[in-house]
Amino acid sequence: MIDSGHAVAVIAAMGGVTLALRALPFLAAQWLHKHPLVQALGRFLPLAIMTLLLVNAMVGADRSHSAGPAPELLAVALVVLLQWFGRHALLSILVGTGTYVLMRNAGSLSF
Repeated sequence: MIDSGHAVAVIAAMGGVTLALRALPFLAAQWLHKHPLVQALGRFLPLAIMTLLLVNAMVGADRSHSAGPAPELLAVALVVLLQWFGRHALLSILVGTGTYVLMRNAGSLSF
């Protein structure tokens, strides 16, 4: 059996490390905002991450059903068009997600 004092000390240490790791970006923000590497990553990384997530989701979803890539391609096309012309990210995401869900479940819907 583990000693209760030892368990409390371990939990306190884990809590302290967790708190420090979560507080560090906020404490270092004033220096990070001025660093050229952080500025370059701030411009490039969000688009790269979203592109990778999109490709991964489309490939994984396309393999999981027999309807082919039509639901994924139509949803992505709608999101791109709405974002291109409307510049309203939330609306684009909602319409794309709704279209995708409706197309994927069209065969299983019964009214």
